[in-house]
Amino acid sequence: MGKRVSYPTDVKMKAIKMRLAGVPVKEVLKELNIRNKTQLKTWMKWYKAGELHRFEQPVGKQYSFGKGPEYENE
Repeated sequence: MGKRVSYPTDVKMKAIKMRLAGVPVKEVLKELNIRNKTQLKTWMKWYKAGELHRFEQPVGKQYSFGKGPEYENE
């Protein structure tokens, strides 16, 4: 398995804005130095679902079902 890469929130949002503007996936990946197109698909899914809080979560620390940032301190 490859090394996990953490992308800053501003890179994630820029990638989403580029895709919404019709920029091809390959061009977005190349310009922002994103390794995997699946990552971009995941960010788009989160954006469309209104789960913007997920852009702040650390690598490998995905929120479980019903466990968003509002439940972190439990």
